[in-house]
Amino acid sequence: MRLTIGTVMLQWAAGGMLFTWVTTRRREVSLGYGWTTRITFGVLAGVGLAAGLEGGVARAGAAGLVAGAVVALAVSWVRRGAGVRGVEERRRTRRARVAGMLGSGAAAPPVTIAPGGPGSARQEYPPVLDLVAALAGLVGVLGAAASDGGPYTLTASRFVTGALLLGAVSTAMLLGHWYLVQPGLGRGPLRELVTLTALVWPLELAAFLIPTGMLQVLSGAVDDGYGGLLGWVWLTCAVSTIGLVAVTALALRERYYSAVMSATGLMYLALLTGFGMDLVARAVLAP
Repeated sequence: MRLTIGTVMLQWAAGGMLFTWVTTRRREVSLGYGWTTRITFGVLAGVGLAAGLEGGVARAGAAGLVAGAVVALAVSWVRRGAGVRGVEERRRTRRARVAGMLGSGAAAPPVTIAPGGPGSARQEYPPVLDLVAALAGLVGVLGAAASDGGPYTLTASRFVTGALLLGAVSTAMLLGHWYLVQPGLGRGPLRELVTLTALVWPLELAAFLIPTGMLQVLSGAVDDGYGGLLGWVWLTCAVSTIGLVAVTALALRERYYSAVMSATGLMYLALLTGFGMDLVARAVLAP
């Protein structure tokens, strides 16, 4: 298993687009978040493509992700006038609550949604476009594993779990920052990403423990070139990542808005340690 920048960028982009879909499918986060993530991960896939990917499937997958992100971005922009169903519903609920607090004594008139108007499900951006881009990227990741030269099943499992870990933790970090733009957003979308990160972590850990893996590095059977130091660095990153995710989940239980900002900072650190967990192992195990 080799460590190349093209493969890493493709992994990151594919996982990021997958977890972008996880959030956009809820129809609770405003359109700008999707614009941010599609641009970010589309560019990362483009960088991976430019950096050089071995194998036609890997290159086609990266190109498909870039094209899918561009199409998704364009459709979202064209349909921006429809808004997002959950955001519109939250606004109407708040208006009704304010009207009740003012004590006008009159019931608020019902709000109807005209076909094609704000909040119309027919004209909203279809989140499935994010999933299409993500699947194209994941096909590219599997193609990159086939061109890597190592045992395919083991390499593919490491590439895919790496994509999932990097995608989950990075989208959680980006979504945490988005609460500054959309402060009324509920914590459900962020909690979901944090939970999924915790579920992906043991898959990534297991993939790198399968022989020949990091257990052999820690035991000294595989020389990391630094007297075993990199093996302990990897273990520290792995433990720190799940520890930070657990603390983030606890922080989100607090009622205060500052808890979201604390969770965002913790996920930023988890992104750094998650990269260490994936990249250090791949660097040590590279031939």
